[in-house]
Parts: sequence; C-alpha cells; structure tokens
Amino acid sequence: MNNSIVKYSVLILALAFLQVIIFNNVLFNGYINPLIYLLFVFVYPIRENKTNLLLLSFGLGIVIDFFSNSGGSNAASIVLIAYLRLPLLRIIQSNKEFDYLLFNVRKLNLLQLIIYVFTLTFIHHMLLFYLEYYTLKGFGYILLKSFYSSLLSSLILFLTLVLFVKTKQS
Repeated sequence: MNNSIVKYSVLILALAFLQVIIFNNVLFNGYINPLIYLLFVFVYPIRENKTNLLLLSFGLGIVIDFFSNSGGSNAASIVLIAYLRLPLLRIIQSNKEFDYLLFNVRKLNLLQLIIYVFTLTFIHHMLLFYLEYYTLKGFGYILLKSFYSSLLSSLILFLTLVLFVKTKQS
C-alpha cells in the first residue's frame, strides 16, 4: 500500500478524533466553533494525486459527519476546498506555473499564507453553515457565523502550520 495514503489516513483519524472529541464541544458566544480538521487540506502535498486528496477529504468529511450527525455537509464542504486549493494557490502566487515537487505551504510568505488559510476556511464555513441551515432567510446569521468561526479556525490553523509544518529541505 502507498506509504503516503497510510500516513495521511492516520492524520485523518487524528484530526477527526480531535474535532469530534474536543473542538465540536468548543462554542464561543453560542455560534463560533473552531473546525481544525481542515488542516488536512493544507498539509496534503500539492505533488500528490488530486484524486487521492479528494477521496481522503471526502472520507474525513464523512467521518466528521457521522459523529456530528450533520448529514454530509462537512464532506461536501471539505471536498470543495480540496478542489479549490490549487487554483487559489495560483491566484495568490500570481503565476500559473510553480514547482509542484518543491512546493510547501511554509514557502508562502506571511501575507500569502494568511490569505490562503482564511480564504479556504471561509469558503468551507460558508458552504457548511449554508448546508446546515439551507435557507437564505438567515443569510446574515450564516455570514456572521462563517466569518467569526473562520477567524478562530484560521488562527488555529495558521499557528499549527507555522509551528508544526516543516519546510522541505532541498
């Protein structure tokens, strides 16, 4: 079996465990909930097969949905940001070509990393909360909840990426 699949499957289980046991029980002001399982999308290597990323992201989302009783909204949301990850990186880096083999999320400058993490997190949260409520009547509430939850989640994800993700030695 492919070593990276095993490695990232273990990461998926660890993130799912942390999300379900700890972070799903953290709620600030009644609606701000940090979602740290998105870290998987940020640390999965760009050079790896995109199909594997989408399948593993779907698996992670389904596990979170199963334990959160959320009916597939986490799976849909994380698959969307996994799909949008590369186009967003191209926009942030202002070029169409970059070296997939040498790319690491830590090679982004501080502003690019903040934009990258917050944008994908906000997209994820908007879709997730929209699918939870499934109405545009509460769009202001969805937008507010998405924004504040994205700020908290992005802060946690950003700090985790800066502190724990190693740069690739070339």
